[in-house]
Amino acid sequence: MSKGKYYVTTPVYYPSSKLHIGHAYTTVAADVMARFKRKIGYDVMFLTGTDEHGQKIERAAKENGISPKEFLDKTVGDIIDLWKTMEISYDKFIRTTDDYHKRRVQEIFKKLYDKGDIYKSEYEGWYCTPCESFWTETQLVDGKCPDCGREVELTKEEAYFFKLSKYQDRILKLYEENPEFLQPELRKNEMINNFLKPGLEDLCVTRTSFDWGIPVPFDEKHVIYVWIDALSNYITVQGYPDNVENGYNKYWPANVHFVGKEIVRFHAIIWPAILMALDIPLPKKVFGHGWIILEGGKMSKSKGNVVDPVVLVNRYGIDAIKYFLLREYSFGQDGIFTNEVLLNRINFDLANDLGNLVSRTIAMIEKYNSGIIPTSKLDVESDENLKNNATSVWSKVEERMENFDFSNALKEIWKLVSRTNKYIDETTPWILAKDENNKDRLDTVLYNLAETIRILSVLIQPFMDNTARKIWVQLGIDEGQGTNWEDTMEFGKLVTGIKVNKQSPLFPRIDIKKELEELIKGQENKQENKKEETNVEKPEITIDDFAKVDMKVAEVVKVEKHPKADRLLVFQLKVGEEIRQVVSGIAKYYKPNELVGKKVILVANLKPVKLRGVESQGMILSALHDDELSLVTADIESGSVVS
Repeated sequence: MSKGKYYVTTPVYYPSSKLHIGHAYTTVAADVMARFKRKIGYDVMFLTGTDEHGQKIERAAKENGISPKEFLDKTVGDIIDLWKTMEISYDKFIRTTDDYHKRRVQEIFKKLYDKGDIYKSEYEGWYCTPCESFWTETQLVDGKCPDCGREVELTKEEAYFFKLSKYQDRILKLYEENPEFLQPELRKNEMINNFLKPGLEDLCVTRTSFDWGIPVPFDEKHVIYVWIDALSNYITVQGYPDNVENGYNKYWPANVHFVGKEIVRFHAIIWPAILMALDIPLPKKVFGHGWIILEGGKMSKSKGNVVDPVVLVNRYGIDAIKYFLLREYSFGQDGIFTNEVLLNRINFDLANDLGNLVSRTIAMIEKYNSGIIPTSKLDVESDENLKNNATSVWSKVEERMENFDFSNALKEIWKLVSRTNKYIDETTPWILAKDENNKDRLDTVLYNLAETIRILSVLIQPFMDNTARKIWVQLGIDEGQGTNWEDTMEFGKLVTGIKVNKQSPLFPRIDIKKELEELIKGQENKQENKKEETNVEKPEITIDDFAKVDMKVAEVVKVEKHPKADRLLVFQLKVGEEIRQVVSGIAKYYKPNELVGKKVILVANLKPVKLRGVESQGMILSALHDDELSLVTADIESGSVVS
């Protein structure tokens, strides 16, 4: 019988194949919670997905010379492959480019507008494209984005605003009346002190400086910004607002949104305000976990200090990585990652403690009872202590998991692992086996060990599914034979008389010194390969291929800023007697008045395209080095052919 519904979500991720272990941390936690709730009897909905609109997608696609949809189809496929590698058991995967999501977001926007909670005005502020965040002048750090440290752009454009300020008092009241809504406690204090008490400002929720987004249904020059687009995925995927009978009515409100601490503000202030405006229930909890930090700073692909989860999984196995992430770090706090910490945790907890316990037990059953699980015949006081320990862990794990305390849930399980290893030392089966008169006692010890391992296998399954199943193989049991959650509450469920199956070690012991050397060498090789890649020549072409490119010298006669895109400049170029218009994304590097009179190289036979509504009739050549861009210029008459 189902205990009820449980809806757990991760954020929708920016679609990049370079997700690091920090992204996996959120998804692993959500996956384990989903597996745990299923295991104890809940009807679970686990949602993850990708956030596929916005300026940085548009730019990334252009940098790769493809359309946004082509770019997304490739990178979203990479994310799905990563989650397969990580064995993420999601029930639904949403792409914010899905037609149903776009349609429903437009309906949500219209609802908010009709209610008077969205209005048109003008926005001016500093915008960080990679973070998709607006900042005030005072929030910038040395004139750069306070989150990622990269350049920001001054943006001024017509926009629609959501009346976030209207909901400030209601959100404060929410925190007061429901102190468990935002966890851990320090995140709530951050939101109150840093945002709510200073006062909320109304929120810009549309953009006109790029096209790649969901159009406002009644004003299509505006696209709906991430606050409403991405955040609404949690309800649009369940059918809101037009098809609520099944998913939405069944699973909403969400039991928990798992998010990294850097996006708590969006989920704990903006999202509740939107839901309040829509007059629909709020999620029961938002949990903002900490960061996994490398020595030297926050893990970030822009800084180059990332840990590839695929490399770790391929090297050590998915169960070892899941165990490490959730045991090593307290979920609400930051934690420092090093290879040595990872390897020590694998060696001590998994190879020495759990792995050795299973190997020793199976080996002793094979040696002392021909591989057959014996019948328990002669109990003593130490047996009762072991049994009581074994059958009490489930309630402690449930209590810890209810508070998202993954680390201490695993700690409770490993107390039983330690107690069972100690039981071997207390009972000394190898000594009992020397005297035939001790056969009944030996059988009891071996059975108690095997039975406790059965209970352990069920307790670890939500965290380490493969390991649990490998243990079942070694015990000679199938799923359903004492492997349900309620079977951890009773000692003696393991059937006697079945044959064990000795296998290779669950977690082979690692030579840490040697492994660290190999990891360092691998990282050095990776860095060297990366350097070489920057100098790799493109594939050879024939003279006929080159002859197809029509390059000419062109004189810049006029340059203006693009009316709809701050990063674009619109050039008027004189090519002989002809005037050509070209749009180029170099506004970051040049001011318009610096360019007039320069003679540049034009690719003249490039098929014309429209960039943000302005036609571009060709492309001008430039060179990029260490983030510094320079136009390729020539001191020769305009119209001259470059060959």
